[in-house]
Amino acid sequence: MSGLRMTGRLRLLALVLAAGAFMVGGLSSTAAYASEASPLSAEPQLGIQFNPDGTGQCEGRTGEQWAASPNWTEAIRFDTDNRPGGCQLAFGVTDPDGTLAGSSISYQLTRSAGGVGQCGDNLGVNAVPILPIPVFGAPVRVDTDSQPGWCNLTFTVTGRIVLDVQLYADGDAGQCSDASPVTHSVFAGSPVTVKIDTDGRSGGCQFLLRLRHF
Repeated sequence: MSGLRMTGRLRLLALVLAAGAFMVGGLSSTAAYASEASPLSAEPQLGIQFNPDGTGQCEGRTGEQWAASPNWTEAIRFDTDNRPGGCQLAFGVTDPDGTLAGSSISYQLTRSAGGVGQCGDNLGVNAVPILPIPVFGAPVRVDTDSQPGWCNLTFTVTGRIVLDVQLYADGDAGQCSDASPVTHSVFAGSPVTVKIDTDGRSGGCQFLLRLRHF
């Protein structure tokens, strides 16, 4: 009889221990999940939207991409020439924590003096949306060819933002702002303009951006 009582007590003790282990395991896993799902802060992310409306003139990272500050975006590549079509280009910033509140970024594509039919119709100043969710600004159209002139792409910022820009050649150096990677930094009161003049010459232009804040 005493043996039966002991067996029953052991079974009861085993059940209690098992229940306690389940509760502790459940609590610890829930806490870990909450910690991973709700980070204390999130860096702003710079986005590029780059889509061809022709054939083979827009290369590298096409479509949509986002890079967290202070990382560089992946390179996109302009190689617009006399083939039909061009490249649709737009920018956005995702700022989930409001880190960049009070700051702004804008971009504008313009034709050079004497440029004929080289750039799209949207030649005004476009604001880069800085929002908690991913949104892109209005697209501009890069479509340079062998006609006279080229497209100028200008960036302007206000507030506590620095936008680093690279546009460099991977062929004929005359098609881009720089023959090799050079970083141009845009900050409040100091806009930056880069030149895109791809045509029938060899190569194209590699283009990267990086967002920093202070």
